Amino acid sequence: MIYDSGAAWTAAPSKRVLLFGMSGLGKTRLAALLRAAGGWFHYSIDYRIGTRYMGEHIADNFKREAMRVPLLRELLLSDSVYIQSNITFENLAPLSTYLGKPGDPTKGGLPFDEYMRRQEQHRAAEIAALSDTVPFIDRAEALYGYRNFVCDTGGSICEVVDPDDPEDPLLTMLTRHLLFVWIEGDARHTSDLIRRFDRAPKPMYYRPDFLNAQWNAYLDAEAADGDDVDPDAFVRWTYARALAHRQPLYAAIARNWGVTVSAAEAAAVTDADDFTALVARALDRRA
Repeated sequence: MIYDSGAAWTAAPSKRVLLFGMSGLGKTRLAALLRAAGGWFHYSIDYRIGTRYMGEHIADNFKREAMRVPLLRELLLSDSVYIQSNITFENLAPLSTYLGKPGDPTKGGLPFDEYMRRQEQHRAAEIAALSDTVPFIDRAEALYGYRNFVCDTGGSICEVVDPDDPEDPLLTMLTRHLLFVWIEGDARHTSDLIRRFDRAPKPMYYRPDFLNAQWNAYLDAEAADGDDVDPDAFVRWTYARALAHRQPLYAAIARNWGVTVSAAEAAAVTDADDFTALVARALDRRA
């Protein structure tokens, strides 16, 4: 790791961290807090995916829907209107909407093959956005003078790396430049995340082998074919299993490549000094 102790981290003139863990445990809140404090560059993987690597896919999807409306079709064909997503660090709805959910088209579902095609687009985009992290460290300092850097990852980082491979290309490259910090939730947080997701299920990215297994298991359990599946019901069913699937992957990343802080510790951070102290404690615990 690039910092071998809490003291080394605290004294470092350039602090560079990568936050990872399940969505909803505070990664973006911490990154936004550091950005607002000044002196920190906030690099959002999901924002980069949605703007740089999947922006055209998202906009084309909007245009495809607009072309079904005669008035909008006419305006689009005459270049009289401009359609683009408005993704922000806090609002990634355009990306989630594009990824979609498989199932009954009358309930907003996608054919499973199309859903998997979009999942593959996301996989390639996530790898590319993660690979851009190191160039952005250099850009942040060269262009804006930021020496401190926080990478705010999506919950699916564990789906595109192999934490038990000591030569994993992404992990090897990233840990040469940033300290990996896992925000770990407990059983209560897991229950809260499931309840939150159940109220407003959203699309996510999963490894193809995991997703295919869940889809086939769901079809068997419900005695359904793809067109009969309620899209929200399927993603709710899959989400709880995804939490269990991802937890050991996050733990392996932290064990082999970084440090761990609890979600409760992260929630108690109110300023940049608190964050510095939090990471220092995590480094000393590991040592």
